[in-house]
Amino acid sequence: MFAIIKTGGRQLKVEKDQTIFVEKIDKNEGETITFTDILFINGKIGTPYVENASVTGIIEKQGKAKKIVVYRHNPKSTHKRKLGHRQLFTKVKITELKG
Repeated sequence: MFAIIKTGGRQLKVEKDQTIFVEKIDKNEGETITFTDILFINGKIGTPYVENASVTGIIEKQGKAKKIVVYRHNPKSTHKRKLGHRQLFTKVKITELKG
């Protein structure tokens, strides 16, 4: 059994006991989170969301992803710019699919 949820501007296919990485969620480690924007579960397709369906998970970790380096350069001039970015993420373990 699987479900397709919408979180952080993305759609993710999840199953029970699966670990997923999503955009940062403002909760502490060990807390329970419930996703209610369910697009598909048990063969039911939502319009746009499935009624009375939810996916529950436990937050395992809050962290930052690896740094990516962005380098901008304009040819024929001396303009150069180097930037770094580390995206914040939340690691969630799915515990229950209901719907």
